Amino acid sequence: MIPLSILDLSPITEGSDAAQSFRNSLSLAQHGEKHGYTRYWLAEHHGMPGIASAATAVLLSYVGAGTSTIRIGAGGVMLPNHSPLVIAEQFGTLASLYPGRVDLGLGRAPGSDQRTARALRRNLESDSDQFPQDVMELMDFMSKDPQQAVRAVPGEGLEVPLWILGSSTFGAQLAAHLGLPYAFASHFAPQQLMQAIQIYRETFKPSAQLKKPHVMLGFNVFAADTDAEADFRATSWQQAFVNLRSGRPGRLPPPVENYRQKVGPAENALLDSVLSCSAVGSVDTVKKGVEAFVARTGADELMITSQVFDHAARLRSYELLAGVFGQTAK
Repeated sequence: MIPLSILDLSPITEGSDAAQSFRNSLSLAQHGEKHGYTRYWLAEHHGMPGIASAATAVLLSYVGAGTSTIRIGAGGVMLPNHSPLVIAEQFGTLASLYPGRVDLGLGRAPGSDQRTARALRRNLESDSDQFPQDVMELMDFMSKDPQQAVRAVPGEGLEVPLWILGSSTFGAQLAAHLGLPYAFASHFAPQQLMQAIQIYRETFKPSAQLKKPHVMLGFNVFAADTDAEADFRATSWQQAFVNLRSGRPGRLPPPVENYRQKVGPAENALLDSVLSCSAVGSVDTVKKGVEAFVARTGADELMITSQVFDHAARLRSYELLAGVFGQTAK
């Protein structure tokens, strides 16, 4: 079986707070390390009531201090929100603290709405069209022979492995051109998945970092002891996803019985789309779903996300998935 990794949004559940979310994130990373997951990544989002991972590098430092072998990284840093120098310094710091364990995934979306993006940057002059140039600048800052007069300290010479993230063909083209691994956000935006994979693989140019294409795909897993329990647990994520797409973002709600029977055709169509890159059920059901997805896409690695309200049930889901595919602790 291909490697499995963990994507965490450090969800804030209803009735809880960010401090508890951070403790849960560390617990999840430690759990993933114990059960042989390759990476633990955090995603950058801003102004979202249910997501606590806004200060991604800071939270990764906390997770790194509480783990020892699992790779930690960003999935990803939204580069238009930041100066490439600042990110080089932040991830140079992480790589100095946790050598050989740090990844840096880069995305061009703001990870927020326009008002939040303006508050982050104070203006909107740094836009997504500059993303390729920003990536090249960041690569140079962390190279062994940077060409810029300004130096990233720490950062220079550390060559933190870069990934390009995306949910369209743009990221696929850039990752292929630069010879970088590519992570596709199929767990929430699967529409251009197969086209992006094809473009990336067919146009990939080998680089010093990567000799052949490497595709990692986002995939939702809700595993439990029975199909019925897994279906119930998955309703928290379903509610949150519908609320977000309806312009009502909030904290991760508790699960409810028969949620999909309570929403209309538009909401169910939305969920059908995202569920095309999901496996919900018992061990046998999840095994079949994951195997079918890998066979369809030829993924080299899966980045598993599981937005479950109850933390113990979330850990159990990751444990069941690791067990069925024989992951072994590093």
